[in-house]
Amino acid sequence: MTPAEIRDAVLAILNTINPDEDLSSLDDEKEFRDQLEMDSMDFLDIVMELRKRYRVQVPEEDYDNLVSMNKTVAYLEPKMKDISA
Repeated sequence: MTPAEIRDAVLAILNTINPDEDLSSLDDEKEFRDQLEMDSMDFLDIVMELRKRYRVQVPEEDYDNLVSMNKTVAYLEPKMKDISA
């Protein structure tokens, strides 16, 4: 997957977790928690959806890499490079 495809995949996951959230003005630099109404369970849902949809394992010690869109895409890019969108 390309970085743009990974971003779209993460947006789809965020939309599944919180369908009422407006993601159109999401700032890729800012942390998700500063922009979206997310709690720790929502964050874990992101991790679980990544595993379910794309078979990507995110160990707990790597959770800090998923705090913003840019960090998430950069972290997932090598893990998802061989996955078709």
